[in-house]
Amino acid sequence: MRIRLLILATLVGGSASLFAETPAWQPTAGHLTLPLWPNGAPGAPPNSVPEADTTTAKDNLIAGKPLIRLGNVSSPSLTLYPARDKNTGAAVVVFPGGGYRILAIDLEGTEVCDWLNSVGIACILVKYRVPDSGPYPKSSAALQDAQRALGIVRSHSSEWHIDPHRIGVLGFSAGAHLAAALSTHFDHRLYDPIDTADGLSCRPDFAVIVYPGYLALAEKNFAPNTDIHVTDQTPPSFIVQAEDDPVHVENAVVYFLALKNAKVPAELHIYAEGGHGYGLRHTALPVTTWPLSVETWLRTLHVLSDSTGSDSPAK
Repeated sequence: MRIRLLILATLVGGSASLFAETPAWQPTAGHLTLPLWPNGAPGAPPNSVPEADTTTAKDNLIAGKPLIRLGNVSSPSLTLYPARDKNTGAAVVVFPGGGYRILAIDLEGTEVCDWLNSVGIACILVKYRVPDSGPYPKSSAALQDAQRALGIVRSHSSEWHIDPHRIGVLGFSAGAHLAAALSTHFDHRLYDPIDTADGLSCRPDFAVIVYPGYLALAEKNFAPNTDIHVTDQTPPSFIVQAEDDPVHVENAVVYFLALKNAKVPAELHIYAEGGHGYGLRHTALPVTTWPLSVETWLRTLHVLSDSTGSDSPAK
């Protein structure tokens, strides 16, 4: 009897160990995932805390559904979601939000890839480092990951059936700030080059900025964030935010005005209601129709086919 109990305890302990080692999130089968840094992220100390879904029973639901709040990400990666049925050749690199503390990896990640794939756009979902990995220059970690991800995508563009001149970024909240940071910090890598991917441009061809943070400084009467320096080389941008966003709609307005002053093509959508963190989940509020407006905007840039069926790179 004592031997049986010992065997049972060993099996239970082994099962618990295996369960503990199960990743908090991983892509569904059939999707290519690559580490951003084959030899470890630059300057990153070893992280003994495993990735975890930090969502609790007390956390809010979005459109009546829970979401995964992925924390403790120290091994960043990208996952390819190819547009298999009607590939237009366009691609979007997606940065989930989460205040640089967690990643809303499904709400602002995999669900976004499903939408992009449905309109013929390849999606590359970036699992960048959190927590305390931004905003730049407070930390350069997330921006390093973003720069590296864009270079990797361009280096695989032929293999992944992507037009290297139609690769955009899309980010939410902190991820929207990261998309804007990459749109204004692409001329100099924040790390020592590793391979040929780092010799390619990490400038996005277009950017979609959804309920951004850190672009206007509330403590300075919503002055523009001078670390996000827009020039005429900043890519065309689509910006959306709700007026009642607790993160402050001034983030969207200030960034739009900076783009306008630099004569960068930009489109700004401000909605009366919506709050923050709705992702693509549809509700009765008009703000949740923003993906349809993005599709229209991408046609005006000729990122997606126009009515004649022709494609041409974004300007």
